Amino acid sequence: MKSRKVGVWLIGALGSISSMVVTGAAALRRGLAAPTGMVSVLEPFGRLDLAGLDRLVFGGCDIRAGSLRDEARAFAEKTGALDHRILQQVEEELLETDRHVRVGTVRNCGDAIRRMASSADSPRISVREEIARIAEQLRSFKRKTGADIVVVVNLASTEPPLAIDERHLEPDALERSIERNESEAVRASTIYAYAAIREGCPYVNFTPSNGALPPALVRMAEARGIPVMGNDGKTGETLVKSALAPLFVCRNLEVLSWEGFNILGNMDGAVLENSANRESKIKTKDGVLSRILGYTPHSRVRIDYVPSLDDQKTAWDFVHFRGFLGTKMNVQFIWQGYDSLLAAPLVIDLVRFAEFAARNGESGLMPHLASYFKEPLGVDEYRLQQQFEMLLDYARAFSCREGLDGPSRKSATGVN
Repeated sequence: MKSRKVGVWLIGALGSISSMVVTGAAALRRGLAAPTGMVSVLEPFGRLDLAGLDRLVFGGCDIRAGSLRDEARAFAEKTGALDHRILQQVEEELLETDRHVRVGTVRNCGDAIRRMASSADSPRISVREEIARIAEQLRSFKRKTGADIVVVVNLASTEPPLAIDERHLEPDALERSIERNESEAVRASTIYAYAAIREGCPYVNFTPSNGALPPALVRMAEARGIPVMGNDGKTGETLVKSALAPLFVCRNLEVLSWEGFNILGNMDGAVLENSANRESKIKTKDGVLSRILGYTPHSRVRIDYVPSLDDQKTAWDFVHFRGFLGTKMNVQFIWQGYDSLLAAPLVIDLVRFAEFAARNGESGLMPHLASYFKEPLGVDEYRLQQQFEMLLDYARAFSCREGLDGPSRKSATGVN
């Protein structure tokens, strides 16, 4: 819908992924780059009336002080992966986004994240008041930008796991917990998601933080007609696992062990040095194999922080398997890439699909987006190709319903 303006509220707005989301969207609008890495520009998705990139406006919140423009510049300087000429031409968009960045919350999300904050939350503010503060940020952003809808995407650092109990199963139980100001029952991600759902904003959790979408909030979203989805964007090692593991099933080869060694720089790597935060990440990365294979081989995922890598990440995986006549063999692969440049096009895709879902009256989980996540909520299918078929089927169903059998009605950037 060309006239519909879509606000994009990025939690962790001053991080490297956010900087590449805004930079990338602006570069695409100006014709400075191709939409490589974006799935939503492929057929049959081009036949859907997805929001054009020229209709996206960005804002968000962060616990650190700083500038999105400066973060993008630092990314380009440290990695050498981004053409400075592109940054110069999209500086206006980066500065405009900076004007819409507000202070987030670090409530109950661990020492590793709290140490990064420019200012700590006031202990005098209740959980309910914290939710109200975040909700007001969303309302203000929507009002100031003239957005018709705001899509919220969580790109914040990984929190320690939240112990899910009866307070997180039903909306009423969660409401009572909030009224009693039981801060231990929520994390920052819970507050962001709760505020987004209450404000009618589609919500995407791109992080492993399980506090973002406990069952109570998913049910609340269903009741309020709000699309939501997560958890943990699938951009590297796990992406390869979900594509490669079915091979062993198809050939009846027995996986004996699958060892994964990951090294990465950037802020995510620094946070994952903390064992509590790392536990959340390992859980989403390590759960794929058994779901695809149907059994649990010896498997271990290791994540180490290497500051000199900056935004780069490297995964080396060693797969030991047994074949005919009991013969043991192996396959190894190395995945290297820039974390933020792998994630940014997926975030833009998810914004477009989430806005489309909301516009078409969908609510609750969006299982057709399973291929984007390591641990997709409400989905039992973990094989990448089958997950992608779910997305294709979704798009084909809408194309048939609307009679869109011809070519795409708009360009990839939404500019004719």
